[in-house]
Amino acid sequence: MRAIARLLTLRTLRGKLIAGLVALLAVGCATVGVVTYFAVQHSLSDELDNQLQTATILAYNCWEHQFNPDDASSLGTASGPGGSGTRAGSGPAHGGHAIALAHPGSGALSDCPGLATGTFAAVLWHGQWAPALVGDDSFRLSPADERTLLGITPSQAPAPQPGQPGQNDPNGGNGQNIPTSTLYLSSAKDTFELTAMHDPDGDGSIYYTGLPLSGTQDLLRVVALAEAGVFGAVLLLAGVLGTFWVRLSLRPLRRVAATASQVAELPLESGEVDLPRGVPDTDPATETGQVGLAFNRMLGHVQTALQRRAASEARLRRFAADASHELRTPLAAIRGYAELALRHPGESPETVTHALGRVLSESTRMSVLVDDLLLLARLDAGRPLGRDAVDVSRVAIDATSDSRVARPDHRWVLELPDDPVLVSGDEHRLHQVLGNLLGNAGRHTPDGTRVTVKVSAELPAGEPGQGRGSVRRGAIPAEPRMVLTVTDDGPGIPASLLPDLFERFTRADTARSHTPDATSTGLGLAIVDAVVAAHGGAVLVTSRPGMTRCTIVLPRLTEPDQQPPPARAPRKVLHRLPGG
Repeated sequence: MRAIARLLTLRTLRGKLIAGLVALLAVGCATVGVVTYFAVQHSLSDELDNQLQTATILAYNCWEHQFNPDDASSLGTASGPGGSGTRAGSGPAHGGHAIALAHPGSGALSDCPGLATGTFAAVLWHGQWAPALVGDDSFRLSPADERTLLGITPSQAPAPQPGQPGQNDPNGGNGQNIPTSTLYLSSAKDTFELTAMHDPDGDGSIYYTGLPLSGTQDLLRVVALAEAGVFGAVLLLAGVLGTFWVRLSLRPLRRVAATASQVAELPLESGEVDLPRGVPDTDPATETGQVGLAFNRMLGHVQTALQRRAASEARLRRFAADASHELRTPLAAIRGYAELALRHPGESPETVTHALGRVLSESTRMSVLVDDLLLLARLDAGRPLGRDAVDVSRVAIDATSDSRVARPDHRWVLELPDDPVLVSGDEHRLHQVLGNLLGNAGRHTPDGTRVTVKVSAELPAGEPGQGRGSVRRGAIPAEPRMVLTVTDDGPGIPASLLPDLFERFTRADTARSHTPDATSTGLGLAIVDAVVAAHGGAVLVTSRPGMTRCTIVLPRLTEPDQQPPPARAPRKVLHRLPGG
């Protein structure tokens, strides 16, 4: 049903092709049906008209010969509009004989061969009617029908030409058709095609002859129903077969789409990536084959580009690791010599002392930068971290204590659970992650800002980091999980900085740094992202004026045998450090 619903929405190429096929076939069937219907209708109308002309001649001849002058018993009564009768012998001479209006009913035409059942015939002579309906002996013409028939203008039948046959032919044997009219007669409960003509002998009689249209209409109805049934079945069959045919024809495109979906699900952002082999439909003589060829060529170019990028990244990581490793020794030597020179017991010029202090400061800063670069290079290379059971509450207490000492003018608040919250990881690196987050919170907020560190098992409301003013790195692990949040009520992170917040060497503008720190390298959040990713977790940041929250989500340990040693400080639901 869902597939049918997708087809009916006409959003897919398959649905559009099937709908177009069925629509074109429906237009063709409708055209054929309409043309066939009107052709049959025209043929039946011509045939009925010919039959009516013949029936008019037969009925006229029967009316003319119904009276035998030698048999007085053949006299009948004529019914007028009021149903009263008069003697037929009172009529005028007709063709050398006296006309007698026969008793109403089919008996008047019982001796007239060739007239089909249901044929209507009537004579109007001086306001008196003699009607008949073949096959119905009790037929009577209602006054309403008499008035309806009087509305027909009789035609003047031409007189027979000398030397031509058809003495009793009202057409005069000249092949001219009498005009017809279509009327509904309630007495007969049918619609008739009628002819009305004056007596060619000029005695004032009007002859009416009609054939019912019910047979023609029934036949046309049968034709219409047959066309509707056949064309409906054809459309249904075409829709079903067209669906299978289109699905079969579009199978190569579905293979291309499936391969493209596989490529889209691959982590193409970094590292070596093995792309699918491509699609097998590569016949250049078909449109789908051309698409397959182009898609396979594109996959080849992408594979080559990814391999080159992976090789370049590997070289860059090796260079960063090697350079960082090699720089650690000379930097340590520079720092040592600078400290030794500053401790010289003798008096040194002020400029020399200042220069040595700057050398020591910059060498210390460069040592931090080299260590951070070396750590990132090792994490990028996939070097595993320690996998010990770590109590995050103890890490939070230690890191917050260090931050309180570094920035005593801020308000530092801890919210810890009663029970230990364990994760599997490297305690030193997790301490570094939390220290970087707290360092950013203290560096980029004014004095007196409240910074809250909370350890729990539930994500804060509004997470996971979606929407405006939010950013997320990594996939949130399944429950059970550990959630560590660092929230401050400072001015917030600029919206323009959020997309690149975890990129390396990303720094806020100096106007936001309330206490400039010369040791800042712009790698703090990049290290946070890399360490958390190495632990299989996610980082979420939500910021707006008056609230910035950084959330670390890691898989939680629940096994009793992985309990760490007791924490060095008591845990409380709300723990505020002295002086904070």
